[in-house]
Amino acid sequence: MADLELIQFPYSHYNEKIRWALDYKRPEHIRTNLVPGPHAMTTMRVSGQMQVPVMRFGSDYVAGSATILDQLERRYPEPPLYPADPAERDRAIEVQRYFDDEVGPMVRRGLFAVLTQERDYLCGIFTADRSPLFRSIYRAIFPVTRAVMKSSMGITDRASIERGVQGTEEGLAFVARESAATGYLVGSEFGIADLAAASLLAPAVIPDDSPMSLPRPRPERIELWLAKWADHPGAEWVRNVYGRHRGSE
Repeated sequence: MADLELIQFPYSHYNEKIRWALDYKRPEHIRTNLVPGPHAMTTMRVSGQMQVPVMRFGSDYVAGSATILDQLERRYPEPPLYPADPAERDRAIEVQRYFDDEVGPMVRRGLFAVLTQERDYLCGIFTADRSPLFRSIYRAIFPVTRAVMKSSMGITDRASIERGVQGTEEGLAFVARESAATGYLVGSEFGIADLAAASLLAPAVIPDDSPMSLPRPRPERIELWLAKWADHPGAEWVRNVYGRHRGSE
């Protein structure tokens, strides 16, 4: 059994943070894909909570993207993601926290307010690597899964969805503003702040040829969501960072 295992959803921006770090540092590892809903049995068993990503380091399980990234940086320091300068390091961690706590949940809410209206498409991408029988059962029980997803993401009414859109706009405006001097959010080199921000904004941009690219053809609702941000300077920054720094899946 490999010493390093990522337990993840393929289509999740918090999981994308960890995939990106792993592809950047390139430690030997395996990835285990779960399906939203049934995943809780696995994550509760190994980590005592329901969220992904979860990373197994040997026999120890660690949950939460920021905590996992901190462990990866300590265990696999090269190439570094944290700035060497203490002040820049503190600022980079602060930016990551802002995107983890404020922006990421709003981007997810905005996208999934759309995706949860597209049952066949969403079930298809969630269960693409499963058997026909599993896919059929999952589609049948999806109304329950959808209700749980909407509740957990705060998709409760029109105002909550609008807050998701507003939070996405705020995140895109932040990266456009903060990267203006050097192209990066902290200092003049790629690091944890850029990785976190680009990953968590990816569902608003869907960079081409990236692990976050949703399969085509996409429903019209999703195309309209993406078109809303297509010309935003922050979206251009996300595309540039993916193009310059995203390693292969």
